Amino acid sequence: MNNLPDFDDNPMNHPEEQPVISDQTPKFGKLLIVLVVAVLLLALITWASVAYVT
Repeated sequence: MNNLPDFDDNPMNHPEEQPVISDQTPKFGKLLIVLVVAVLLLALITWASVAYVT
C-alpha cells in the first residue's frame, strides 16, 4: 500500500533542456590577443618599475 503523495516530475514548470549541438568551432583568436597584450603590459610594468627603482 502506497501512502506517498503523487509527485509531479516538473513542479515549477521549467522548460525542457535543449540539446547541446553546435556546428561552430570555438574561436580563441580574440582571447589569445587579449592574453598576449596583458602579458606584455605586465612585462612592461615590471621592467619600468625595476628601471625606476634602480
